[in-house]
Amino acid sequence: MIRVQEKDFDVGQEIRNLTLGNHAIGGVASFLGLVRDIASEEEISAMTLEHYPGMTEKMLAEIEAEANRRWELDASLIIHRYGRMEPGEQIVLVITCSKHRKAAFESCEFLMDYLKTKAPFWKLEETPEGGKWVDARDSDDTAASRWIEK
Repeated sequence: MIRVQEKDFDVGQEIRNLTLGNHAIGGVASFLGLVRDIASEEEISAMTLEHYPGMTEKMLAEIEAEANRRWELDASLIIHRYGRMEPGEQIVLVITCSKHRKAAFESCEFLMDYLKTKAPFWKLEETPEGGKWVDARDSDDTAASRWIEK
Protein backbone atom coordinates (compact mmCIF):
# COMPACT_ATOMS: atom_id res chain seq x y z
CA MET A 1 0.00 0.00 0.00
CA ILE A 2 1.30 3.45 -0.96
CA ARG A 3 0.23 6.84 0.36
CA VAL A 4 1.72 10.21 -0.57
CA GLN A 5 0.12 12.81 1.65
CA GLU A 6 0.52 16.18 3.29
CA LYS A 7 -1.03 15.23 6.63
CA ASP A 8 0.79 13.49 9.48
CA PHE A 9 0.16 9.86 10.45
CA ASP A 10 0.00 7.69 13.58
CA VAL A 11 2.66 4.96 13.46
CA GLY A 12 0.96 2.65 15.96
CA GLN A 13 -2.38 2.91 14.19
CA GLU A 14 -0.76 2.23 10.81
CA ILE A 15 0.87 -0.96 12.16
CA ARG A 16 -2.43 -2.08 13.71
CA ASN A 17 -4.30 -1.43 10.45
CA LEU A 18 -1.72 -3.35 8.41
CA THR A 19 -1.61 -6.42 10.66
CA LEU A 20 -5.22 -6.63 11.87
CA GLY A 21 -6.55 -10.14 11.45
CA ASN A 22 -3.49 -11.49 9.63
CA HIS A 23 -2.18 -14.15 11.99
CA ALA A 24 0.34 -15.45 9.44
CA ILE A 25 2.53 -12.42 10.19
CA GLY A 26 5.41 -13.32 12.47
CA GLY A 27 7.62 -10.25 11.99
CA VAL A 28 6.99 -6.55 11.50
CA ALA A 29 9.82 -4.16 10.65
CA SER A 30 9.44 -0.43 10.34
CA PHE A 31 11.42 2.69 9.63
CA LEU A 32 10.27 6.17 10.62
CA GLY A 33 12.07 9.16 9.14
CA LEU A 34 11.99 12.51 10.94
CA VAL A 35 13.02 16.05 9.99
CA ARG A 36 16.34 16.91 11.64
CA ASP A 37 17.38 20.36 12.79
CA ILE A 38 20.85 20.09 11.27
CA ALA A 39 22.26 18.87 7.96
CA SER A 40 25.89 19.08 6.79
CA GLU A 41 26.68 21.16 9.88
CA GLU A 42 24.00 23.73 8.93
CA GLU A 43 21.03 24.58 11.09
CA ILE A 44 17.69 23.69 9.50
CA SER A 45 14.52 25.50 10.58
CA ALA A 46 12.22 23.64 8.16
CA MET A 47 12.19 21.47 5.08
CA THR A 48 9.77 21.50 2.18
CA LEU A 49 9.27 18.35 0.14
CA GLU A 50 7.86 18.67 -3.36
CA HIS A 51 6.82 15.88 -5.69
CA TYR A 52 5.20 15.29 -9.05
CA PRO A 53 1.75 13.74 -8.39
CA GLY A 54 1.11 10.62 -10.39
CA MET A 55 4.76 10.02 -11.19
CA THR A 56 5.64 9.74 -7.49
CA GLU A 57 2.93 7.20 -6.68
CA LYS A 58 3.85 5.16 -9.76
CA MET A 59 7.52 4.99 -8.75
CA LEU A 60 6.69 4.08 -5.14
CA ALA A 61 4.38 1.32 -6.38
CA GLU A 62 7.19 -0.05 -8.57
CA ILE A 63 9.61 -0.02 -5.63
CA GLU A 64 7.06 -1.79 -3.42
CA ALA A 65 6.35 -4.38 -6.15
CA GLU A 66 10.08 -5.09 -6.39
CA ALA A 67 10.26 -5.71 -2.63
CA ASN A 68 7.32 -8.10 -2.90
CA ARG A 69 9.05 -9.91 -5.76
CA ARG A 70 12.27 -10.36 -3.75
CA TRP A 71 10.77 -11.26 -0.37
CA GLU A 72 7.69 -13.14 0.75
CA LEU A 73 5.76 -10.31 2.36
CA ASP A 74 2.32 -10.56 3.89
CA ALA A 75 1.85 -6.79 3.90
CA SER A 76 3.75 -3.58 3.29
CA LEU A 77 3.11 0.13 3.60
CA ILE A 78 4.94 3.23 2.40
CA ILE A 79 3.73 6.63 3.56
CA HIS A 80 5.69 9.64 2.32
CA ARG A 81 4.70 13.18 3.22
CA TYR A 82 5.15 16.33 1.19
CA GLY A 83 4.84 20.01 2.03
CA ARG A 84 6.57 22.12 4.67
CA MET A 85 7.71 20.33 7.84
CA GLU A 86 9.67 21.46 10.87
CA PRO A 87 12.30 19.57 12.88
CA GLY A 88 10.84 16.60 14.74
CA GLU A 89 7.98 16.06 12.29
CA GLN A 90 7.50 12.70 10.61
CA ILE A 91 8.43 12.48 6.91
CA VAL A 92 8.31 8.83 5.89
CA LEU A 93 7.08 5.52 7.25
CA VAL A 94 7.92 2.11 5.82
CA ILE A 95 6.42 -1.03 7.33
CA THR A 96 6.98 -4.57 6.09
CA CYS A 97 5.32 -7.70 7.45
CA SER A 98 6.34 -11.28 6.84
CA LYS A 99 6.16 -14.72 8.36
CA HIS A 100 9.80 -14.36 9.41
CA ARG A 101 11.83 -11.42 10.71
CA LYS A 102 14.66 -11.67 8.17
CA ALA A 103 12.38 -10.92 5.23
CA ALA A 104 10.73 -8.08 7.17
CA PHE A 105 14.08 -6.48 8.12
CA GLU A 106 15.71 -6.85 4.70
CA SER A 107 12.71 -5.65 2.71
CA CYS A 108 12.25 -2.63 4.96
CA GLU A 109 15.89 -1.65 4.49
CA PHE A 110 15.63 -2.24 0.72
CA LEU A 111 12.55 -0.02 0.49
CA MET A 112 14.24 2.83 2.36
CA ASP A 113 17.43 2.59 0.28
CA TYR A 114 15.41 2.70 -2.93
CA LEU A 115 13.14 5.50 -1.67
CA LYS A 116 16.22 7.63 -0.98
CA THR A 117 17.59 7.11 -4.50
CA LYS A 118 14.63 6.50 -6.82
CA ALA A 119 11.59 8.30 -5.40
CA PRO A 120 10.95 11.62 -7.16
CA PHE A 121 10.93 14.04 -4.23
CA TRP A 122 12.75 17.36 -4.10
CA LYS A 123 13.88 18.77 -0.75
CA LEU A 124 14.31 22.44 0.08
CA GLU A 125 15.97 23.12 3.43
CA GLU A 126 15.43 26.44 5.20
CA THR A 127 18.71 27.62 6.75
CA PRO A 128 19.76 30.95 8.32
CA GLU A 129 21.29 31.80 4.91
CA GLY A 130 18.03 31.06 3.07
CA GLY A 131 16.58 28.15 1.12
CA LYS A 132 18.88 25.44 -0.23
CA TRP A 133 17.90 22.54 -2.51
CA VAL A 134 19.34 19.22 -1.35
CA ASP A 135 21.47 17.27 -3.82
CA ALA A 136 21.54 13.49 -4.03
CA ARG A 137 24.18 11.92 -1.78
CA ASP A 138 26.76 9.41 -2.94
CA SER A 139 26.30 7.49 0.32
CA ASP A 140 22.64 6.85 -0.56
CA ASP A 141 23.64 5.52 -3.99
CA THR A 142 26.25 3.27 -2.37
CA ALA A 143 23.67 1.89 0.07
CA ALA A 144 21.19 1.17 -2.74
CA SER A 145 23.82 -0.43 -4.97
CA ARG A 146 24.07 -3.49 -2.71
CA TRP A 147 20.56 -4.47 -3.77
CA ILE A 148 21.39 -4.62 -7.49
CA GLU A 149 20.82 -8.16 -8.67
CA LYS A 150 23.63 -9.67 -10.69
